Amino acid sequence: MRIRVLGSSAGGGFPQWNCNCRNCSGVRGGTIRARPRTQSSIAVTAGPATAPRTNPLASERGWALVNASPDILYQLHQCPELQPARAVRDTAIAAIVLVDGQVDHTAGLLMLREAGRPWPLWCTDPVYADLMNTNPILRVLQHYCGTERRSMPTDGTPFVLDSIPNLSWQALCVTGKAAPYSAHRLAPVPGDNVALLIADAHSGGTALYAPGLATIDAPLWHAMQSASCVLVDGTFWTDEEILNAGVSAHRARDLGHLAQSGEGGMLEWLAQLPSTTRKILIHINNTNPILDEDSHERAELDHLGVEVAWDGMEICL
Repeated sequence: MRIRVLGSSAGGGFPQWNCNCRNCSGVRGGTIRARPRTQSSIAVTAGPATAPRTNPLASERGWALVNASPDILYQLHQCPELQPARAVRDTAIAAIVLVDGQVDHTAGLLMLREAGRPWPLWCTDPVYADLMNTNPILRVLQHYCGTERRSMPTDGTPFVLDSIPNLSWQALCVTGKAAPYSAHRLAPVPGDNVALLIADAHSGGTALYAPGLATIDAPLWHAMQSASCVLVDGTFWTDEEILNAGVSAHRARDLGHLAQSGEGGMLEWLAQLPSTTRKILIHINNTNPILDEDSHERAELDHLGVEVAWDGMEICL
């Protein structure tokens, strides 16, 4: 299995267009050592990690796009392998999978409207309802390429994407917030947010992808322990981060995110995983000090063996 990180930032990207926090102004002005990042999305394909890549434009691989960020067109341009050029109009994206209905994970669907066929789209029932009604992106797409919706089971039952049969997927409901426009924003329901456990039948490699989660329950913890690699919520370093930065009146927990530091934080959980597990933080907010590669928070991650995802990062399992 190969995973390509298309975007590693939280909503708004890094630097965020209207933000002048220390990180955003620092990366613009070159006063901190940091990589710009686009909004969170990954692409996943099956096959051996050593697959020939001498001519990526000729690749026959089918890829699953996991979340379609508002930056999707730029992200595709930065990943030539997703444009195999087998026809006048072509793409290597064979299916789309959504972990939630958030704008930063779904707005890019509208940018993919020129597809010559309906997109096979995997999502939960609550997300589908939101994208058909309160934020009717899928209704808009009916006037263009359309979608062929596939129901995503949320009880942990494995499912397979028709076009990528060697990968097995499981969706695990996680605690978080429904999108702000959702009819059940204030009363979350199972399926608003899921983590994905992806397994390669040939290599045996497994990845747990959870860009947004507020708590870690027993089923999710079991999945994390079984995974070869975890890509988990790296949005905020502290619960009070955006409150202290003066950019929001909310805490991390109010927005459905588990902070990395502090008692019960993400780093405490990651420290309990097997030493062989690859640990990567993704969906990083522009205010998070770990974006500064010279910060003491980043040094702490290095000491703990925890990586910070970046756009273009490739993971082979």
